[in-house]
Order: sequence, then C-alpha cells, then structure tokens
Amino acid sequence: MAPLTRREFFQKTAAGGAVAGFLAAGGVRLHANPLGLPIGSQTYPHRARIQSGDLAGLLKDMKAIGIEVIELCNPTYREYAVLADGKQTRKILDDAGMKCISAHFQMNALRTDQAKQIEWAHDIGMTQMSTADLGGKVTNGMTSIEEVKRAADEYNKIGAVAKKAGLQQALHNEGFCNSKLEDGRLTYPVLLEYLDPDIVKMQFQMSSMRTVGDPIMYFTNHPGRFISAHLQGVDTKQGMQPSRAGTLTVKPTPEEAAAAAAAGQGRGGRGGAGGQGGGGGLAVGEDTVDWQKVFTAAKIGGVQNYFVEQAWDLTVKSVAFLKTLNI
Repeated sequence: MAPLTRREFFQKTAAGGAVAGFLAAGGVRLHANPLGLPIGSQTYPHRARIQSGDLAGLLKDMKAIGIEVIELCNPTYREYAVLADGKQTRKILDDAGMKCISAHFQMNALRTDQAKQIEWAHDIGMTQMSTADLGGKVTNGMTSIEEVKRAADEYNKIGAVAKKAGLQQALHNEGFCNSKLEDGRLTYPVLLEYLDPDIVKMQFQMSSMRTVGDPIMYFTNHPGRFISAHLQGVDTKQGMQPSRAGTLTVKPTPEEAAAAAAAGQGRGGRGGAGGQGGGGGLAVGEDTVDWQKVFTAAKIGGVQNYFVEQAWDLTVKSVAFLKTLNI
C-alpha cells in the first residue's frame, strides 16, 4: 500500500467520518486502531504541563483526541518530580480513565535504586520499564565491542531483577545504541546479539530509522523481540541506512562521526529529533513511511503498545491518522 498524501489522508478522513456515523447508528463497533491496540502517547514532549502540576488537564486533552494509554518518565527526570507519589499519580490516571503501562527510567536510577523504581512502577500499575539509552561510552560517534558487551551485561542483570518483580524491561534506541563500532558496524544490531531476548525486550524509536535501519526489517528478523515503539513522522526520501550486523562497513567519516555524536546529546540523555522527544516536524501520516507495512511487521515483532512522541499539534494529526489504519 502506497503512503497517503496529506490531501488523500484528509479526504479519506472526511469520508471515513460519514461512514463511521452510519455504522455507529447501526450499532456496529469499529476497530480502526492499528493492531487493535489503544493509541498511546509518550508524555515527554508535554512535560512542561506535568511539571506545572497539570497532569490531569493533559490527560483530559489526550483522552479527547483518542489517546487511551500513556508512557511517563520516572521522577528522577526533574519535570516528573511532582509524580514521585506513585499512588497519587495512579489516582489521577484512574480519575481520567487513562492507563500508564510503561515509563522511561534513567539508567543511573536503575543502577543505584532499582527497588524504589520498581515500587513506583507497581504503585502506578505498569507492566513495562524502559530506558532511553544505556549510557555506554561513545567518542566521536563510535564505541567498542567491549563497551557493547559491558553495557548489555549490565542491562541483562537489571532486566532479570525487573522480571522477578513481574515487570518487563525494555530498551529504547538513542545515543549509545545509535553509534557505530570502531570497525564501522552499527552498534544497535550488534547489541541485540548480547541482550537476553527474554529478559530485555526492545522499544523501537521510529525517528532513528534513518540511522539504525528499517523497522520492518528489525520486526521481521527478530520475531517477538520488539514489545513497543515510539512513533514520529519520518522523511525516508533522505535515505535509509541498512543495518548489517556482522558485516564490516566503511568507517564513518569525521563529519558522520560528529553528526552521530551531536545526535546523541539531545534531551540530556533522551536524545531525539528536534529536542522534542523525537518530535521532529512531520506528523505520522504526513511523511513517506508506509505505516501499513510497518504495523503489519509489528505483529511479527511482538509489539504490544505504541506511543506517539511528538509536540501537541503533531500529536493531534498523528492520532487522527492512526485512527484510519485497520491492521
């Protein structure tokens, strides 16, 4: 299925609205959300509202456009310190009719106080714990195989503790994951070889696909490995960099290395496009990604939840587009 142009999308949305009204009148329930899963949102791009104490208002606005689940960040992110009382946060969620099934946890918090982070996750009712980046050593966009093994071993141990507590640990892909090895290979697919596929699941960051490779390839080649995804619009016409684990490639140029290093410095440990949590400038559906194929492959990958991670105006457009997909 070819990607929809913006005009075609809004034409289909308008026509779909009339059909939806007709079917609703006849008592037919529609299942338009991709994979039949509720549409989610990562709250990082909207963190200013949370920091100001307006989580309830944010959830109300999200609910109004069709978002049903969210992903938070743990209270060691300064904007989320107001959510340190997990039980009180759970009450705000329950009052809004919203669920939080996952959050991003800073690696230092998992290293030094994992028990407290697990308690907070339980209080809110989460089933998954993620981290944006393993924080491995990267110099000019490059790392070593020894550092990959060290980082994977550390995270496997963290994942094992979470597993015993009834929580699934997951790994996002930013910073260290998006670097290259000294021999030119991409770090991300090599890291997959050293992470325990049962203890650590993956959360694919769509805005990084031009760096680490096509998500369809990852979902298809690693069935059951990818539990979650962050959605952003991506202009794939700029070129995709294929991922070839085990294959030696040309070492990055100094310019490429500098660009990769800069990309890993955004968001203070949550690097991403435009400093908006992968927000970028394109809504899902206004880009060139074939989302029909991505979500079809996501079934193979094992995706159980997905979160739009964009500024509010783009979130509204992305959610509207996702409602038109039936996969």
